[in-house]
Amino acid sequence: MTAAVVQLAPPLAQVTIHNRTGGNASCVAQNKVFCPGWAFDNFDRYTTPLLNQLLLVVVAVAIGFAVAFAFALFSHRRRWLIPTFTAATGVLYTIPSLAFIFLLLPITGLGWTTAIIVLSVYTLQIIYRNIVAGLANVPSESKDAGRGMGMTDGQLFWKVELPLAMPELIAGLRIATVSTVAISTLMVFANVNTLGAPLYQQIDFKTNIVIAGVLSILMAIVLDLVLLVAQRLLAPWRKPVKEAMV
Repeated sequence: MTAAVVQLAPPLAQVTIHNRTGGNASCVAQNKVFCPGWAFDNFDRYTTPLLNQLLLVVVAVAIGFAVAFAFALFSHRRRWLIPTFTAATGVLYTIPSLAFIFLLLPITGLGWTTAIIVLSVYTLQIIYRNIVAGLANVPSESKDAGRGMGMTDGQLFWKVELPLAMPELIAGLRIATVSTVAISTLMVFANVNTLGAPLYQQIDFKTNIVIAGVLSILMAIVLDLVLLVAQRLLAPWRKPVKEAMV
């Protein structure tokens, strides 16, 4: 498996020798914290890992949200199921990511399928608990008003309860997304070319660490801002929830 991972991007030594010119060679040789010249000349080696990781995060969070929402919808009128779903997703959340990858190898092998399954499972606990908390916090007066207007249980859920629970729901998505960005770098061990690939190839090169780290942080910030804007549009009457209701 190690050999397959190493082949994900060109070895750092080859790129460095090819681009060592002037002061840039000295910066690389001394392994300074950040070498702007090297970063500019070699930024293209991070483009594919960045796009792969972004796609991986979006797909995993989308699948995790769909499953968690289905759990929440099913348990909303069956409150006795909430502890069961909470415990089950909690147990899955505690499995170490690398161990999870190795457990799936005999079933799904190395690749995107394994990475998406692992990352999706890790989002379930956060998203599910936030949806449940949001629905539980809907004022009873609002539900009574809906029933007084003749709404069915389904209409009450989609038109009253879910909109009022939207801030908590989006809060769960925001936290799940940021955590998925961080964990997704480890999917290099599932043979997916994420930003963890250049780090794994030469972890002791400081500029490499800075570039991969900054790109991951920027990705998390951008995705969080997108969800924050979505929350303002979907629930303009409520201020954004900064923390999950965990």
